[in-house]
Amino acid sequence: MCVQHDPAESGPFPLSTLRHSVSHLMASAVQKLYPGAKFGFGPAIEHGFYYDIDLPEALEDKDLRKIEKEMERIAKRTPELVCETVARADAKERLAAKAQTYKVEAVDLIPEGETITFYRHGDFEDLCEGPHVDRLDRGFHFKLLNIAGAYWRGDEKRPMLRRIYGTAFWKKEDLDAHLAWLEEVKLRDHRKLGTELDLFSTHAEAGSGFVFWHPHLGAVRRAIEEFMFQEQTKRGYEFVYTPHVMREDLFKTSGHLENYGDMMYEGFGIENARYRVKPMNCPGHVMIYATRAHSYRDLPLRMAELGTVYRFERSGVLHGMMRVRGFTQDDSHIFCTPDQLEEEIAGVVELIDMVLRTFGYTYTAYLATRPEKAIGAPEIWERATKALKGAAEHVNLTLELDEGGGAFYGPKIDFKVKDSLGREWQMSTVQCDFNLPERFDIHFTDSDGQQKRPIMVHRAILGSLERFIGGLIEHFAGKFPVWCAPKQVALIPIREEHTAYCKELEAKLRGDLYRVDCMDAPGHMNNKIKVAQQHQIPFMLIAGEREAAEGTVAVRRRGTRDQQVMPFTEFKAMLDRLRSTRSLSLE
Repeated sequence: MCVQHDPAESGPFPLSTLRHSVSHLMASAVQKLYPGAKFGFGPAIEHGFYYDIDLPEALEDKDLRKIEKEMERIAKRTPELVCETVARADAKERLAAKAQTYKVEAVDLIPEGETITFYRHGDFEDLCEGPHVDRLDRGFHFKLLNIAGAYWRGDEKRPMLRRIYGTAFWKKEDLDAHLAWLEEVKLRDHRKLGTELDLFSTHAEAGSGFVFWHPHLGAVRRAIEEFMFQEQTKRGYEFVYTPHVMREDLFKTSGHLENYGDMMYEGFGIENARYRVKPMNCPGHVMIYATRAHSYRDLPLRMAELGTVYRFERSGVLHGMMRVRGFTQDDSHIFCTPDQLEEEIAGVVELIDMVLRTFGYTYTAYLATRPEKAIGAPEIWERATKALKGAAEHVNLTLELDEGGGAFYGPKIDFKVKDSLGREWQMSTVQCDFNLPERFDIHFTDSDGQQKRPIMVHRAILGSLERFIGGLIEHFAGKFPVWCAPKQVALIPIREEHTAYCKELEAKLRGDLYRVDCMDAPGHMNNKIKVAQQHQIPFMLIAGEREAAEGTVAVRRRGTRDQQVMPFTEFKAMLDRLRSTRSLSLE
């Protein structure tokens, strides 16, 4: 397994500064090789850098080596980076004279009163606020990685630029480790494995951004859904189902049209009323709550739903199962009294911790506070934020601050997990909401006989099933643990006459709801073992004359060549244990 390498800041400047400077070096090489190139933005990013460039001719990945060689020549000839402060009018005039139209526009993005600087090496200069290294011959190591498309300033109505990605390190061993990690990322790409293991597909003719789950991945999803159903039932959740389409007025009341409208699909008319496909499940759950009167004795009321929602994503950001337009959330909304709030949030946090650990994830929790676009009075947000902090303290959860990252209706705690490659993913969330109960005017009767507002806790453990399971494919490299594997056991007869015994074992396993592949088609045993290994089936049971006579099986675990002969009853007991404990191991 190749885990993301974390290089020490061992150079004379931080890595981010080095990478920003190398992006300038790359731009100067592009300008030399492709006269007429126009430059957008070229920042350092988490693992490297990129530069958006409008090129006068086509550019392919095979051209990157030519750019690298020119970068090496420029770094030797004109290594010194010089900073110059320029007046706003002079900056625009200088850039306009060189037909750098994107940079002219970038000057207007700099707030009045801020210093405008250019950085120059040789005959290349660039509008940039820095910081940069002082020289480009300080003994670093870099690699250009790939080319992608990116709209100028992220606006699909603006020109499409070529985005060249690269990375740089002070030490060659750090660069080599990073490149090895990138190769492992490619091997684990869920889109690649989705095809190889026959897991899912997307179809342009059916609409971009919608996932078709094949039987193998359908089995994974069903196992995870059953796991979530069981764990939530233990904790007092009740499951509901709400329509995919609802009247538009409902989303006006909830605030989604005003604050989330750009992510919603256009409405349509039915019998003189406007309807929308739902972007979230919470308004539907409020509707269920509002159908009858509630006493404080009824609360907390925990509603859960695997609810499919639809949100508009630009075609340029769609990505396999990770960024889609229709997805299913493991959603829940808890209606509780103020006195119950911290305890309910703490219960959600404990559930999140258990679920993420089941899949082998570690995580960091972030407290996301009031954003600029928000509903509700500041004092309500303060109460909600205090409740989240108090619940976190109750369960000893350390919180990082995400200033302004809350939902429009309330603050939240977001959980970002680290997968087996060391990458961070946004996953679970718990959100505290005083606003929707007010907007929908829902109540409960308190112990003093007075009508009061419940508080809503929004939470999703897995987030979306599409994104979560797409991430699992990469996290496990397609090697799912036995409890949620598409096929858990392959039965392989040594010869045709041993098929009857394998069929007998298949019936016993299927009777206990195991997913089994009895490989009884004509063919050599070794070829069947190879196929089972390629399909990442956790256990292969090989049976011949001796096994049939003694009631045993030769057990071969995924990824190994060793075989262990044991009674079938012993194997079955081990399989039951691994499934019931949801073990990540095959031992």
